[in-house]
Order: sequence, then structure tokens, then C-alpha cells
Amino acid sequence: MVYVFGLAAACLLGVGFVLQQHAAERAPARDVLHFRILWDLARNGLWLGGIACMVGGQVLGALALAEGDLSQVEPLLATNLLFAFALARRLSGQRIGVSGWTGVILLGGGVAAFTLAGRPSAGPAPEGVLRQWIVIGAIVGLSLVLIAFARHLPLFEEPPLLATAAGLLYGLQDALTRVSTQIIDSGGIGALLVRWEPYAVVALAVTGLMLVQSAFEEGPLRMSLPALTAAEPLAGILCGVGFLGDRLHTDVLALTWQALGLAAVVAGVFVLARHPVMPGHTDGDDT
Repeated sequence: MVYVFGLAAACLLGVGFVLQQHAAERAPARDVLHFRILWDLARNGLWLGGIACMVGGQVLGALALAEGDLSQVEPLLATNLLFAFALARRLSGQRIGVSGWTGVILLGGGVAAFTLAGRPSAGPAPEGVLRQWIVIGAIVGLSLVLIAFARHLPLFEEPPLLATAAGLLYGLQDALTRVSTQIIDSGGIGALLVRWEPYAVVALAVTGLMLVQSAFEEGPLRMSLPALTAAEPLAGILCGVGFLGDRLHTDVLALTWQALGLAAVVAGVFVLARHPVMPGHTDGDDT
């Protein structure tokens, strides 16, 4: 069921991202990095459809996290770009071609290689909270640095940096979602309501959504979705291993295949995102 929920979540997320970007690219420029962008977009039916898909994907992702390990689920969620690619191809009517199939093979093969080599399994979470706050602080701090660079350094393109920041926050959100499901399993809803994690999940979700819509508004989907798709699983796996007790096989052969798998996922994400069927492609871009 982990794979069923994970892939279904990725499908809804991919479709949702395409619909959101089509709507967000028409939002007023003054809304970038302001929460009012969500209010303005809430009056757009296409964007609401994309949000509905994303919420459904988040729910299915939470179910996958409740059944499996973060390091197992995150690579599955990274396949959302395959579904975004399929919808974009449907909308554009263009052929997949060599570069498209290359991206599909890299992304799908990378997920399979990482999962089979790492064989993620749950273990006891480390005692104490120091490691947890170090990892959380590092992820949030890096996100803030990326946002600052995007806004204040003209040499950097805004969409990839904003999308990377959003992906990092989404990965942290996934980790805290898993913690929340564990709290419910052990103590019920009442125990969850007195903890900080569910409120942090909501805050991360809203902030990440604002960053994603700002990235979608500032540039075409191919400039933001690769960074978003690559950053989320990396942050999630870091949280899983860092403070949730996830274990990966660490012999030399397993580590080699895990590294190759993650590299293939990242490469596949960028190859697919630069394919001519993705929104925003122009004749001068690479295929």
C-alpha cells in the first residue's frame, strides 16, 4: 500500500502543479513573496482545481507515510514530474522523443535503484531533541538564505531558488507529518492537539505554497518544478535519517547504488523539465 498511496499521491501532485502554474503565471507581479498571492489566486477556478489535486496528493502522501518510512516514500513522491510531464504533453500535443524517454528512464530507474539498494526500514528515533532541531534549523535556515538570494541578488534567477526553498520546506513538512501520524497512533487526536508538530505542518504547507506560487508566477514551469521535485525528497530523506530513525543499508555497494539512484532522479527531473512539452519552452531551449 505504500507504493499505491505514494504513486497516487505523486499523480495528483503532478497534475496539481501543472494547473497551478497555468493560473499563477497570470497573477499580478506585486504578489510575489506575499501571502496575498494565495487570496488573489483563490478566485481562479483553474488554480482551485490544482489546489484540490495537491490537497488530495498530500492526503495520500500522509497515508503513505503512515504505512512506510520517509526514505521509502520520498523517492516515490519525486515521480510527480512524470505525471506533470504526461499532462503537459497532452496539453501540447507534442511527441515524447529521445530526451523525454531518457528523462522517464532516469527518473523511474533512479527511484527503483535507490529503493532496492537502500531497502529503507524504520528504527528507533534517536533520543533527545538536539539532532532534530539541528536538522530542522539547517533546512529552515537554508530556505531563508535561498529566498534572500532570490530577492536581493540580481545574478540569480528567482524561480529555481524559490522552488528549492519550497521543496526543502515540503520535505520537512513530510517528516513532521510522519511524526504527527505516530503521535495519533500512540495517543490519539487529543495527544496531537497539544503538540507543536501539527501546527508546524500547517505553517510549512502555507509558506511552501506561497513560495511555489511565487516561483510559478515568476517563470515557466520548467524553471521551478525540477528544483521543487528534487529538493523535497532530499530534505525528507535527511530528516528521516537525521532524527526519525530511518535506516538505509550502508555497505559500499548499497551506498554506491543509492548515490547513483539519487543522481539519476535529479538528472531525470531536469531532463524532463527541459523537454519541449513543458510549459514555457521556446524554440531556442534545449530538448
